[in-house]
Amino acid sequence: MTSWPFDWGPLLKGGPLFIGILNLTPDSFSDGGRFMDPASALAQARALVGSGARLLDLGAESTRPGAASIDADTEWDRLEPVLSALAKALPGTPLSLDTRHVQVAARGLKAGVAVINDVTGFSDPDLLDLARVSSCGLIAMRSRRTGLGFHMPPYHDPAPQKAEAAIAELCTIRDRLREAGIQDHRVLLDPGFGFGTTYLEDRALWEALPLLPESLAWPADRICIGISRKRFLAVRAGTPNLAAGQRDGLTAAAQAEALRWGYRVFRTHAIG
Repeated sequence: MTSWPFDWGPLLKGGPLFIGILNLTPDSFSDGGRFMDPASALAQARALVGSGARLLDLGAESTRPGAASIDADTEWDRLEPVLSALAKALPGTPLSLDTRHVQVAARGLKAGVAVINDVTGFSDPDLLDLARVSSCGLIAMRSRRTGLGFHMPPYHDPAPQKAEAAIAELCTIRDRLREAGIQDHRVLLDPGFGFGTTYLEDRALWEALPLLPESLAWPADRICIGISRKRFLAVRAGTPNLAAGQRDGLTAAAQAEALRWGYRVFRTHAIG
């Protein structure tokens, strides 16, 4: 478990904070299977850091639509060798662990991970309690669940949508963490584009970004924008069939748009 108090403040100095995504899965939507072995993962980590990532986010369970859930032991078996390699090769780069399993989060903290990124917004009481007693940083994302998986409605549902429901869900996460006694300075909130939302709701949520900090009573620089390679970008651009790996230009343009609204933190597959 981390023994030092985490504060996002220092990482937010000196320009935008790009959090480099390192997927250690066979089935992620954008690059599944490419970085599962430690050598490939380390090469990608070096590339991300070299292009400007100042924190790396490791995920060993895919959260793409329809992905099968895995158990904690399988997740840790994918993570442990890469964590060990990164600790030796990039000791100055803080690591984030994208997990919803409390057992994996606890092991990661003991291995020196600085941040826990939970796509379920710390809805598991055990994971919330671990967050409370630790001193790590937290990324808490809004999503919608159905059993062990994620609720994924038909993305092109034509029913009109507003952003209010997703914003209310973010408020619930914010309040959950505060009620657990977790200080705001440890937390980034993530709107969770594409997690239980249709295109029209994603569009409404994106259009609400200029006023989202006011709606949440939460500063823009403590909101993590995870829009990288999302299908929202391809549909919005009129190129719905554009492959995920070909959406980096659209990602960069969206991030620049969000920067103009005061956002500073971007979880991303590529930089520049």
